[in-house]
Amino acid sequence: MKGVYPNREAIHQNLDVDRMVERIEALAKCSATTSPGVTRLSFTRESESANKLVSQWMREAGMRVRRDEAGNIIGRYEGKQPDAPALLIGSHLDTVIDAGKYDGILGVISGLEVVQALYESGVRPEHSIEVIAFCDEEGTRFHTTLLGSRAICGKLQEEDLEAKDENGITLASAMKKVGLDPRRIHLASRLPESLLGYLELHIEQGPVLEKMDQACGAVTGIAGQSRFTFRVQGLAGHAGTVPISMRKDALVGTAEMIQAVENVALQYPSLVATVGQLSVHPGASNVIPGMVEGTLDIRSIDDGIRLEALDLIVKKCQQIADRRGLTSMFTKIMESPAVASSDRFIQTIESVLKDHGMKPVQLVSGAGHDAMAVASLTDMGMVFVRCKGGLSHHPDEAVTPKDMKAGAAVLLDVTLRFVS
Repeated sequence: MKGVYPNREAIHQNLDVDRMVERIEALAKCSATTSPGVTRLSFTRESESANKLVSQWMREAGMRVRRDEAGNIIGRYEGKQPDAPALLIGSHLDTVIDAGKYDGILGVISGLEVVQALYESGVRPEHSIEVIAFCDEEGTRFHTTLLGSRAICGKLQEEDLEAKDENGITLASAMKKVGLDPRRIHLASRLPESLLGYLELHIEQGPVLEKMDQACGAVTGIAGQSRFTFRVQGLAGHAGTVPISMRKDALVGTAEMIQAVENVALQYPSLVATVGQLSVHPGASNVIPGMVEGTLDIRSIDDGIRLEALDLIVKKCQQIADRRGLTSMFTKIMESPAVASSDRFIQTIESVLKDHGMKPVQLVSGAGHDAMAVASLTDMGMVFVRCKGGLSHHPDEAVTPKDMKAGAAVLLDVTLRFVS
């Protein structure tokens, strides 16, 4: 890192927050629903529309654009040393159901804006910059998170391609439908020596920055995650003829298990646990529930605590099932260890925050990000941007244009320090 360019102020003047807002609004229209929220799942018509827009904007910013074998969209802004390692900047374009406009998207658009400001200023850095829009971070459709970022790290497994959505469509089939060959997905992997590092800007998805009245912060690490599906099997029966004391009600048993999940989580201050999805079978008003399927998500920055709590939860759920004459089964869908940001990224981001009149606040991310996968490939750093009320994964998710501009400015200066 040799420092910033002498024409730094001129480059900053080319950061256009109105352009950022317009692009975010355009992407919000790439949605499967017309509700206030955005629903854009991976490998769908909506995601293809978003990919087309982002590819167009990348070209307008002077980048050479390609789609890798996993479906990630990558724009490369060539540096003066094309064979030197490149700085990777990115986030994701997919959403949860009825999401907000900014989760993931702000990071992609901010990375684009940084490159466009350089391009419009006629600046070519020493190192190339690649902006990447990952295809599937949320895992909403196939329940296999970080697909795009795991692919560039060579971490996707054969079984991932057989994951199915709620309509029984496999990931491999969905990829084929949009013109990708799942047999070539291994070719999306990158070599560590080809990268300077990975930088991601993201909304905080929490209330700390808002409470501090500050636009941005440095992320020191990302909590480890365990995600499971579970099935509780009981016995369906007539709602009017089976006495309460003789029932094997899967839903009542599951309700007790959910309470046990919360009780365990309360024992560990650094841990959160969520049962976020339930499906009750047969799902009739006059039938005792015979089976319940659901999801369990556990997170902590301390992997030891996360695994200890998980073991305790499974044991308590089994005890409840045994007492009620039920069976319970947990199936691991995803497990990611906690990851730390690179010291060189943390220090650089903190320095830039000070340059912009902000405190060098350090934050831990309880939410998962593509950065946690990319950390196995190269050094990573993250910039958090304040969001209203700390709200995310919700249609009311909001970031002010002023904070968008501040985030892009911080991202630009961090980028300049690495690529100059």
